[in-house]
Amino acid sequence: MANIKSAKKRIKVTETKTLRNRMIKSALKTKLKKFEIALTGGNTEVATSAFTTASIALDMAASKGVVHKNMAARKKSRLALKLNALNA
Repeated sequence: MANIKSAKKRIKVTETKTLRNRMIKSALKTKLKKFEIALTGGNTEVATSAFTTASIALDMAASKGVVHKNMAARKKSRLALKLNALNA
């Protein structure tokens, strides 16, 4: 356990940031899963709205540093390909 005041503060800050990152990542996974479910359902309108929310969540997670920006871009690209395949 830390004895120095600054080290104690760093532990508290790390715990706070970990909770925030976990919350953002969990919400991201939920939105991605909802998009996949909408794809398997075959409804284009629901899948389009789910794609929009998933891409917004990916951008937000990337801007917060929870996921890498290239990973977010790659995921969005692959999701768009799946959505276009459903529309075609």
